[in-house]
Amino acid sequence: MVPGMSQHTPNDPIRKPDAEPPDELSFGFRRVAAGQKAELVKQVFDRVAGRYDLMNDLMSAGIHRLWKRALIDRLDPRPGEALIDVAGGTGDIAFKALARARTRTDAGCHVTVCDINESMLQVGRNRAVDRTLVTGLDWVCGNAEALPFDNARFDAYTIAFGIRNVTHLDRALCEAYRVLKPGGRFLCLEFSSVVLPGLDRLYDLYSFNVIPRLGQWVTGDADSYQYLVESIRRFPGQRRFATMMEQAGFRQVSFRNMTGGVVALHCGWRI
Repeated sequence: MVPGMSQHTPNDPIRKPDAEPPDELSFGFRRVAAGQKAELVKQVFDRVAGRYDLMNDLMSAGIHRLWKRALIDRLDPRPGEALIDVAGGTGDIAFKALARARTRTDAGCHVTVCDINESMLQVGRNRAVDRTLVTGLDWVCGNAEALPFDNARFDAYTIAFGIRNVTHLDRALCEAYRVLKPGGRFLCLEFSSVVLPGLDRLYDLYSFNVIPRLGQWVTGDADSYQYLVESIRRFPGQRRFATMMEQAGFRQVSFRNMTGGVVALHCGWRI
């Protein structure tokens, strides 16, 4: 087990999300028809795409950069590897992975950025042009629940702050497993359940009272950030999500809490 990572075992206590009718899903704290969620999420990110990265900096006081660095450290991308970053339309993880691999050799790795939202992808493409990143990147519009790629294509799969927005979490995990090569790694960075006593109340006060107002001020859209805050509370806790990864086929599943559990980095292997 990697230092700082918690090894999940089936006997660990699990915090389960509230049960939902099969024809309804949660969109934040609202119940919506299962067929509506993807479009509602798309609308959220269409509205905030232009200032998504700026809001990440403001909401987290820049700490999201440390969380993403931890993901890249764990990924440790190597020259020649084929990586896929799902729900990473603005390119943040992809750029970091390319930069890290190129510290080993100029050849670097290859990253496919896959996002269901074309507005987010366009932001990423523009950022890539600004950084003169013209090689080592592909931009693909696709659904995490039905990835448009062959079986066993990638050496690693990353998803940062995106998996809680998919309609069917189990399908997205199975797709991640399918497109990974044997020996491939799955890394998921996501907001999670606060485990530090006292921090949970402060975090709730900040999330529900500050973030939507900040979203209104920066993007003119408080509702989208109200949804984002609520979606975090609806996402399975650390141990429950680890169990879901195992059910999708991943092995040696582990997670690392960061900032008192505000964020967790989950890792698993396709053996």
